[in-house]
Amino acid sequence: MIAPGANSAAQHLMKSNKSYPFRLLLFLIVTVVIATGAWAWWRDAINSADSSQTTSKIFVVRRGEGVKSIAARLASDGLIRSPTGFYLLVKMMGIERSLQAGDYRLNAGMDAGAIAKEMTHGTLDVWVTTLEGWRVEEVAAKLSKELDIPESEFAKVAREGYMFPDTYLFPKDATVGAVARLFFSTFDAKVDEKMRADVKKTGLTFDEALTLASIVEREGRTEEDRPMIAGILLNRLKADWPLQADATLQYALGYQSSGKTWWKKELYDEDKTVKSPYNTYLHKGLPPGPIANPGIISIKAVIYPKTSDYWYYIHDPKGVVHYGRTLEEHNRNIAKYLQ
Repeated sequence: MIAPGANSAAQHLMKSNKSYPFRLLLFLIVTVVIATGAWAWWRDAINSADSSQTTSKIFVVRRGEGVKSIAARLASDGLIRSPTGFYLLVKMMGIERSLQAGDYRLNAGMDAGAIAKEMTHGTLDVWVTTLEGWRVEEVAAKLSKELDIPESEFAKVAREGYMFPDTYLFPKDATVGAVARLFFSTFDAKVDEKMRADVKKTGLTFDEALTLASIVEREGRTEEDRPMIAGILLNRLKADWPLQADATLQYALGYQSSGKTWWKKELYDEDKTVKSPYNTYLHKGLPPGPIANPGIISIKAVIYPKTSDYWYYIHDPKGVVHYGRTLEEHNRNIAKYLQ
């Protein structure tokens, strides 16, 4: 005996079984359509932006720039079709950390993969960083290493104090003249006309202020110290006192082969007798010219110094500066912090 409703349940099951192949087919069709659409999008996204384009343009990848930013700018410049596609492609290729900062010659006829690979093969130009307080010889050594420019050739065109410390992007085949001009133009751009005009308030010429700034660069340690030290050195100049700046001795002593450095780390009393116009222990006033290439903070420190009644300063072993109003106070600081 068949239970009530059993026949209708069996009929429903039979209908359900008959509709299953249809639902499966529908699912497969939808999946194929989606997959086909996704594949079409992907193929379009990573294809060249303009296959007929052969004219190249320079594209610069900034230091520390992420893939998303690079992709967005590539798309904005018309070099790729899709920033999302480029981003995903770089991830899939596993080269996200291999993209190098610098400039590249790219064109819209390159597909996204070719552009991504190009950015891992080195750049047309070379990033070169020179530091505040380096003397010309140190800048020359850096350029020789990075650009294969002979140090002696750079020394002929360089000017101490004006080789503005910064991070530069130089062509690999840059001439020594082109490199020097970029240093000079950067200096002129950083030291504006107002700063040059305000130098007059110090009683110094611009060249004299730059010379003092180079000393402040080497004597100071922090952004807070340098205006105070500049003020002390200006006090000494106006009072016709010797500057007695150790950095000028280091410059006069020159290269130290034992320490492989241009700046002797420990100075002794006999060093103060070195015969040189840069020895500010023996000679009053400023040395003949800058002793290094100062950064903008030190240049501003001289133009806008902090006035005080201090005449002396020392740095303790931790680099903390201690000021003195009198020679007695200065000697107490020496006894307390340096002996």
